Order: sequence, then structure tokens, then C-alpha cells
Amino acid sequence: MHVARLSLTDFRNYRSAELSFEPGATVIVGRNGQGKTNLVEAVGYLATLGSHRVSNDQALIRAGADAAVVRAVLASGGREVLLELQLNRQGANRARVNRAAAKPRDLPRYAHSVLFAPEDLAIVRGEPSVRRRLLDELLVQRIPRLAGVMADYDRVLKQRNSLLKSARARGLAAAQLPTLDIWDERLVQFGAEIIDRRLELVAELRSPLAAAYRSIVDADHAPELRPVLSIDGADPDDEGADGTTAPLAAGVSDAAAGATSPDRLPTSDRFAAALATLRRKELERGVTLAGPHRDDLLLLLNGLPAKGYASHGESWSFALALRLASAELLRRDSTTGDPVLVLDDVFAELDRLRRERLAAAIGGYEQVLITAAVLEDVPEPLAHRVVRIEAGVVVDGGAAAGEPGAASEPAREPQPEASGV
Repeated sequence: MHVARLSLTDFRNYRSAELSFEPGATVIVGRNGQGKTNLVEAVGYLATLGSHRVSNDQALIRAGADAAVVRAVLASGGREVLLELQLNRQGANRARVNRAAAKPRDLPRYAHSVLFAPEDLAIVRGEPSVRRRLLDELLVQRIPRLAGVMADYDRVLKQRNSLLKSARARGLAAAQLPTLDIWDERLVQFGAEIIDRRLELVAELRSPLAAAYRSIVDADHAPELRPVLSIDGADPDDEGADGTTAPLAAGVSDAAAGATSPDRLPTSDRFAAALATLRRKELERGVTLAGPHRDDLLLLLNGLPAKGYASHGESWSFALALRLASAELLRRDSTTGDPVLVLDDVFAELDRLRRERLAAAIGGYEQVLITAAVLEDVPEPLAHRVVRIEAGVVVDGGAAAGEPGAASEPAREPQPEASGV
């Protein structure tokens, strides 16, 4: 699959932009702050329904505009699909597929992409929420219906937390909250599926992660992934200086790792038992203390937590290898070809040898979109097509490196008003 055309209206710093892309590598060049990352951010949003830079959609809408519109024509095997997404300041976002009304959460069924950016260093060094998001975004692309399961879980979690906070404020005991059992059942129903799917995903990521790490570093540092589950007693919020959680360091690593041996109780039973055990503490604190919203993913290099022990270069390589492993899984699953691989300002952080190794590792993908402040940072084999951006305007696009002339503007799709998506 590749992005054949991309159209933005009032997205970030773009009042309007139209671009055509070809399969293979395209480098988007511009000084910092000109808008090159905004272009690939739009591509990533269609696949993950989120930005890799901000958690709030409002930041994606151009100042002074009521809505932003992203349109993309995706091509695969001689067929094309038009995706349209409208992000609104007021009201729910809207989407269309081939001009037919759709839900935004339907878009990842068609758009598959993997984006690596400097912010991804937080996968290794940041909070558990960053690693949960890595897994969940990949899950939604592989199993789009899970977007609905995750939304249902979040809704139930908010309702349950609201009830716990109210009970705490009023000094109520569990026996005085008959509806809490109902919310527990719903939380377990949705949460157990999310946990199980994450565990399956982690198991599948291990082999391609090791291969991707070796391809970048040319060394075997034994990168490993170990789920840390709150329903088994781990508390990612109680983290030691070395990056381990307290229960994990205390010797319950097998449970926290989420092993799936046949003699273990099903996830739903363990989740329900954890809620029952924690109920008194939850009422005291007014918050749900177990579930996929409190889980983590421990990253290990040579048997040690990467968060506490890995160097900057090792952390960077680990995060990049995780993204490449994610792309490999999507490639294996897909009936529409490779995911679009996006590298946002990555090569500036690498030395010459690792630039060359990364270029070799990604050379077989159908489409690679690369952003760079300086074209010379990008290995020559990837710099055949170049798009230049200045202050939210595409000033030159699609010509081979060193060749004159800008690409012709693609034929415009009919442009309805922002409210027309």
C-alpha cells in the first residue's frame, strides 16, 4: 500500500496543501518549524487515530479554523480508496470512505503506517502510558474492531472511577455500592480482551524485534519484552530507579510477565480477583488500581532494564527496532501490501554507519516517507524524490535529488466545506 495523494485543509500550519507521492522513498525537506512533520503526522493519524506529538486533536486544527480536513488516496494492487477525516473543534470528528459516511475508527482498516520520530525515545525512557500506546496503536491497525473495545473500556473505567470518587467523598463502604459489581463485570469483559491481545502481540514482536535490533546495531544485545500486569500484582506507578516495578523486583516476575501456561487462571478470572482484593484500597483512593490502563511493558537489554541501564544510543536503537518490528508484523498480516513507513527526522540522530544500516533495513518497503532538515543527512539511495516545504507551503515536490523543477499539482478532488465530510 502507498499514499498516492494527500490533501490537507486547515491542518496544523497548512491552510491548503496538495501532494502526489510515488512508491519508494520520498524525502520531505524543510527547516525546523516549516511543516514537514505535519505532513507525515496527517498520514499517521489516519492509521492510528492519534498524533505522535500531542494527545489533543485541537492542536491539529489551524489557528482560527473550526475544523481540519485530511484526505488521502491510498493505492494497492491497482485499486484506490479515498479516505477523508474531519477534525472538529466542536462536536465529534467525522469520516468518509470513498465518499460514503463512516466512523473515524473505521479508517485504520484501510490505512496502515508505522511512524518513528525523536519523541519515540520515550518508549524506552518515558512513562508506562507511552508503551501502552505503542501496543494499542499496533493492535488497532492489526485488529480494527479493538478500537471499539478500547473505547468501551475507557468509558466504563471513567464511570467506575466516578463512582469510586463519589463513594470516597461520601464515606460509603463497598456494601453501599450495589452498582459497583456491575461496573466490575463490564470492566473485566473489555479489559481482559485488551490484556490478552497485548500479551499475544508482545509474543509475536519478540522475534522481529531481535532481528531489527541486529540489523541496526550489528550486535546481539538480547532485546526482550516482558509484560507487567497490574492484575497479577505489579504496580507500574511504583517504579524503582533501575526501571523495574516493585512487585517485579520482589520476585513475581513470572506472574507479571503474563505467562500463558495452561495451569494459570484465565485473564478474566485474575482480573476479577484483583478487583475484589483491591476494592478497599480503591475506595480509599477513589481510583481503579488494576486493569490494562495500569499495565506496563518492561524493555530489557542483556537482561537489564533498558530504562535504567541503556545508553542514549542503545535506547534510540531499541525504540527504532520496536517500530521496525511493528512494521514487519503489519507487513505479514496485510492483504494490501506493506504499511507506509515514516521516519520523522531520524537520520540526524544517527552516525554514518547506522544511517547506512537503517537505509538497507527499510529499502524493501513499498513506500517510505522521510523528513529531514538537511537533505545531506539522508543516505543517497533514499533521496531520489524530494519535497521541499517552507512555512506551510509545498514549494517543490517530487523531483529527483539534484533535478530541477517541481512536480505538477495533482488533480483536485471536489473540496466541500469543512462541515461536508
